Amino acid sequence: MFLVLNCLFLGKRFKLLLLSGVLVYKLQDMGCLVSTPQDTAGGNRKRQGNVGEVAVFVPGYRIPKPVDFSQPLGDSLSKSLVERLSALRTRVVVMAAQEAPTASKSRKRTATQHGGSTVSDLQQALEDYLPVLLGLLKEGSNLQYMVHFIWVNQEDEAEETALPNAWYEVLSVLHLMAMLSLSQANMLLLPNPAADGYQPKGSEESRRLSIDIFLRAAGYLDCALKHVFPQLSPDLRRDLPVDLAEGALRSLSLQALGQGVEIQLGMAIDSVKATLAVKRRLACEMVKYWQQAQENIMRLPLTNGWGEKHKLFVKWKHIEAKAAAYYYHGLILDEGNTEKSHGMAVAALQAAEEFLKESKKVSDAFNKSPPISRNPPLWGTMKYLSEKIPKDTSSKVRINRDLYTSEKIMETAPALPDFALALKPDDYQLPPVDPSWNDHETMKAQPVASQRTPGRM
Repeated sequence: MFLVLNCLFLGKRFKLLLLSGVLVYKLQDMGCLVSTPQDTAGGNRKRQGNVGEVAVFVPGYRIPKPVDFSQPLGDSLSKSLVERLSALRTRVVVMAAQEAPTASKSRKRTATQHGGSTVSDLQQALEDYLPVLLGLLKEGSNLQYMVHFIWVNQEDEAEETALPNAWYEVLSVLHLMAMLSLSQANMLLLPNPAADGYQPKGSEESRRLSIDIFLRAAGYLDCALKHVFPQLSPDLRRDLPVDLAEGALRSLSLQALGQGVEIQLGMAIDSVKATLAVKRRLACEMVKYWQQAQENIMRLPLTNGWGEKHKLFVKWKHIEAKAAAYYYHGLILDEGNTEKSHGMAVAALQAAEEFLKESKKVSDAFNKSPPISRNPPLWGTMKYLSEKIPKDTSSKVRINRDLYTSEKIMETAPALPDFALALKPDDYQLPPVDPSWNDHETMKAQPVASQRTPGRM
């Protein structure tokens, strides 16, 4: 038996669903002056008009809002543990509210008074909070259903999503940890002005470090998909905001891996030891990562500014990856000694040039889509390919057309080779429950977990 209630409070419409004794609600904006998309998010949410240079697209952050642990848990846990939970989460709330307005900004973060960046400090705050939070999920306890965890969503049209399930909180924490990692990678990959005043470039150390960060971000998301999603009921999964949907998490994980391979390709381009075969393999793997990322994200109802921009970013990088893959495939085919191989090479190189032109158009559309952004000065992989693809295509087409009749030149590009994907997410595991939960005085007598199942909003 369930009861649906629609009511007004402070200008907001609450949709309430009472199912199996559990109350769930989701806030829906009514355009009032009390709470709008510009002033929510922990009291400090603001839509960004311009996010500056973007090397790595960081979707809109999910920001936690304050919750009261003492009222639902005061009769079940010791005062000290309730206070610790509250203090750790409040620290996250405050730091996330400070970080969110500048999360995607291209400027370098300034050091904090403790010597680290705000991003790394927030990451540490989440890591400190997670082991204590996991205590609410101890087997045989119904504590996981007792607190309504509230988060503001930037890629979802709903202003807030609040669910009485600690697994929802764990999922949100892992998502934020992944977003912070992508933000760190973006900062690393924005090129610094060259000391000689010429072309800006990124350092070798920054590129290597960014690959580790991409794998870490993918690891957080992979953990969420493998270890958190199975704990959520089908109803609860349907009630998740779109930026926590299974497809969104998979797309983000594949995005991180795709950008990691792009960095590997750039390093291979700079290496005199890397063969054309190695470069082609990396480029073809990059296509597969971005293709899968696009397949996942296109199924999602991402309809607002952040969501549309995210879709355009994935589309842009997918097309850009195709340009690289067809270029190296064409160069290898051209090494053949037959008319057929030379004809296939020309078709592949022409496809590479067309994909390069198309990627620039989609890149422009991405940057113009709100929040407005711009590409950093070209360097690395795309600077090299932007120069080489038109030059080599023109040369190979001219040579081969001088040798063969036009009938021998393929009109459609040959299929790309299919390589197994080599780059994998880090094997991130949820940390063990904080030792404070082992204190026999901490836990008071708990009823055996009932059949309570979080309902839909």
